[in-house]
Amino acid sequence: MRLILLLSLLSITLCSNAAVYRWVDENGKVHYSDEPQPNAELVEVKQNTQNTIELREAKIKSPIAPELDAAMETTITIISPTHEETIRSNEGKFDVTVSVAPKLLRGMFLALFIDGEIKAQPQTSTTFHLEGIYRGEHAIVVKALDQNGKVLASSSPRTIYLHQANLVKRPTPRAG
Repeated sequence: MRLILLLSLLSITLCSNAAVYRWVDENGKVHYSDEPQPNAELVEVKQNTQNTIELREAKIKSPIAPELDAAMETTITIISPTHEETIRSNEGKFDVTVSVAPKLLRGMFLALFIDGEIKAQPQTSTTFHLEGIYRGEHAIVVKALDQNGKVLASSSPRTIYLHQANLVKRPTPRAG
């Protein structure tokens, strides 16, 4: 059985070294074949012929790519209130101002998050006017979002303290 397999492999190897013939037809078109044709000449094929192609790394350029690169470099800084600032407002009103560098690109919006929850609708303005915020410690973060809500850049968290005065009427002692 092994002998038959060996002989069949040898015969395939010998057949694979077929010759290549080249000829030109009456219209001047060049043809190649492994079967001899009239007026065909034998083409010598080198065993070490290798076709190699070197591929360079392709860079895909799209009209959005420069904007995405700029968005990745965008930095957002909360200017006011300052870190660990105490804000005194009985109505829970205060403004948050941010700086965006280099600048806010078209299609980008700023969203204000307080304690992880969005507190202002995404906007292009760098000043947020807030009201109705309860007293206590709060973490503020401003994020740049694209039209689909994907976060492109984010500020560092800023801790603030909101103080609301509380007037408690104490009962007056009655005489008598």
